[in-house]
Amino acid sequence: KSTPKPLSAAEKNNALKEWEATPDGILYKEWEASPAGKKVFASAAKISKSVRDSANMEAVVTSLSLPPGSRLGFGVMVRINGDDYILSFGPEKSNELQQLHSLKVNDKIIIRSHSVSYAPKYSYPIVAGDYVERDSKIIYKRAPRKDGC
Repeated sequence: KSTPKPLSAAEKNNALKEWEATPDGILYKEWEASPAGKKVFASAAKISKSVRDSANMEAVVTSLSLPPGSRLGFGVMVRINGDDYILSFGPEKSNELQQLHSLKVNDKIIIRSHSVSYAPKYSYPIVAGDYVERDSKIIYKRAPRKDGC
């Protein structure tokens, strides 16, 4: 198989400009400039260094369910440094997420993540859950990917 050549910076810029002119791109730009969008970006920026360094973050579980209409798989709502986040673990798998079902509202947990994302559909940044610890016991650790890095 031949791998496609990566796009140059100019090609990436052109593709972004084209997307921004589409209805989805216009809606995204409007959301990004709205108070709700600015709040989400500010919350994500607060934890970006901890995420980049894969550092421990103290969190408190605020809800055992995600916002209505969510399509993120299994997750819980948490508060980190006074801001609310969606802590998402992806599609529900049989035993892998079993211990996470023992979480209760107001549980204090330690989490680590490799990424924070956002979408206009959600009023909160989405934190990918890689590691969860409660009472100094690991209750979840994401298995490393089998197909590469």
